[in-house]
Amino acid sequence: MAPAQTPLQAVIDACGPLKFAPLPDVRTASVRSFREHPAAEHWYRTDLMVAEGAVGPLFDRLTTRHGPAHKLPGATSFMRSLLREPVFLVSAGIYLTGRAALLDERRLWFPWLSTAEFGAPTVTSARMAVLPDDPAAGHPDAVVVADEDALNAVAARHLVGAFSPIIDALHQHTRIGLRTLWGWVLDTQHFYMLNPARFLGCDAEAAWHRAGALGEALIEAGAVTRARPRLFPFYEDHPRGTWAVRGTCCFDYKGDPEHGFCTTCPLKCDGDRRAELQEWIRNPALAP
Repeated sequence: MAPAQTPLQAVIDACGPLKFAPLPDVRTASVRSFREHPAAEHWYRTDLMVAEGAVGPLFDRLTTRHGPAHKLPGATSFMRSLLREPVFLVSAGIYLTGRAALLDERRLWFPWLSTAEFGAPTVTSARMAVLPDDPAAGHPDAVVVADEDALNAVAARHLVGAFSPIIDALHQHTRIGLRTLWGWVLDTQHFYMLNPARFLGCDAEAAWHRAGALGEALIEAGAVTRARPRLFPFYEDHPRGTWAVRGTCCFDYKGDPEHGFCTTCPLKCDGDRRAELQEWIRNPALAP
């Protein structure tokens, strides 16, 4: 008999205690977890949004209405609005449960709101890769794989398959390099294992190692990047005294020069980064 709880619902439940858990909406036969969106909107399915040539016009409308005006941070902001939640679902799901959401460009939707911005991405498939000894291995939504390497590989293939059409279209429209765009995905994927580990007081190095294994699989599946993110210990013996540095700049500073480099920016001096992070530990109210 199949277990009562779907493997995807277990991932959603595991994210419940987290302070930061940007999950997508889910609308499937076995899992329904979603926010209500305003009535005035249009739903874009990933593959059709690309096939209809909508990525460029939507990028222009979003950045014209909300900024930033510079294309580099504009591209990062555009990807964040579309892909942040799906990346979190895959990365945090693997870290917290050992199960991997299998993204699909035909099952990943984006609501375009009357405010000229995207609402929460929505997935309409509950398929999950699980290991043979997983209690959910007999569930209809489960795809059983041989081992952790195989789970990384199938998760990475699905993620790259779902994201490539959007990233390729954004690259063609903005002329921003694919390594810059995929670098954001690789960095975010790493951070979304480290974030839960830090919040839960788990081993940051172990989480980073797990993230690196998925990152390797993403590159093998077709993601390209110039540099990898790196772990950054900044407060010895503190449970949350480890953070990380992105391998690829998000270029937010170009859209907002007064803001300067982000704390995780590879262009920021490590001494300044360490001082800022240590101040967050002393005064958590300062942390973003």
